[in-house]
Amino acid sequence: MPPPKKRNSLCCVYHCLCYQRKIKSPIEDLKIIHLSTLSMNDFSNQRIDLHSHTNCSDGALTPQELINRASNMQIDVLAITDHDTVAALDIAERYIVEQNVPIQLIRGIEISTAWHGFEIHVVGLNIDPNTLALRTLIDSQQQTREQRAIQMGEKLTKCGFDGIYQQAKKLASKGTITRAHFAKALLQQGHVNNLQAAFDKYIGKGQRAFVRANWCSIEQAVDTIHQAGGSAVLAHPIRYDLSGKWLRRLIVNFAAAGGDALEVVLPQMHNEQRKLMLNYCTEYSLYASLGSDFHYPSRWSDLGKNLQLPEQATPVWQLWQ
Repeated sequence: MPPPKKRNSLCCVYHCLCYQRKIKSPIEDLKIIHLSTLSMNDFSNQRIDLHSHTNCSDGALTPQELINRASNMQIDVLAITDHDTVAALDIAERYIVEQNVPIQLIRGIEISTAWHGFEIHVVGLNIDPNTLALRTLIDSQQQTREQRAIQMGEKLTKCGFDGIYQQAKKLASKGTITRAHFAKALLQQGHVNNLQAAFDKYIGKGQRAFVRANWCSIEQAVDTIHQAGGSAVLAHPIRYDLSGKWLRRLIVNFAAAGGDALEVVLPQMHNEQRKLMLNYCTEYSLYASLGSDFHYPSRWSDLGKNLQLPEQATPVWQLWQ
C-alpha cells in the first residue's frame, strides 16, 4: 500500500533516553523533545501497544502499575490514552525515569465525540499535552462528563439505587468519572451480576439511566489533536455496532475531517475485520494503528496481545519521522 501524504508538522513525544543512553539526569532535564528520523527508533521489530488506560480515567491500574505490567509483557512502545485526560502522562514518565524502565512512552489521549447519535472515540497519539487548545478541550469535556454523571446518578436513584453517584465518584477518586465507575458501583451494591449487565440493563444506550453526553465533534477532536502536534486515530471502528454503510460513512467523515489513521488491529478481531480496516486505509489514504484498549488484566485482552500490523499497512508512527 502506498503511504499516504504526510503532514509537515513535526510531532512531539517523550523519548525515554534515560534508559537507552543510561542518563541519570533529574526528571526536570527530560522534557518533551522533538523527534527526527535519526532519533526515532525503528518500531518494526518491537512490541507496540498504542491504546491503554489507567485509573486516571476508567482503567484499573495506576500509571505506575500499568508501566510495570507493560514491562512484564515485554512491551517496547506504549501509548497511554486515557479518556479526555492527560493526568497519567507525567506520572508515568517520571516513574519510567526513576525506575529505569525500558519502555518508550507515547503521550496520548482518547477524546469522546458525538456523531449522528453515536459516541465515537478519537485517539490522539504523540501529542504535546500542554497545548492550550488541548487543555481547553479537556476542561470542556470534563465539565460534560461531570454533568452527565450527575444526571445518570439522578436516573439511577429513580431506579431505586441510592448513593450510586457518590460511590461512582469515590471509585473515580481524582480521575475522570466514566460509566465504568457507575457499572462498578452497581456491581458492588449487588444490583447486577457483572459489569456488562450494568450497561445492558441500566446505563447503556437506550436503557433507563442512559444519558447522552454533549461531546465535541469529530472535527473538533481531530483539529485539537493536530494543534497539539499529534496524530488523530479513529479508535476501534469495529466496536460501534454500525452497519457496513454507516461504518463507511463514519470513516469518510473522519478522513474528511483530516483524521490520520484507523485502529486496524485489536486483540479480539478476526482476519476479515482486519482486512476490511486495511482496505479502508488504502481507499481513504489513512495510516494504520494498533492497540489493546487495555483497561484491566483479562484472559481475552491484555497489553500487546495479538497486536501485529499486516505487512501491507503503513504504520501511524511513520508520521513521527
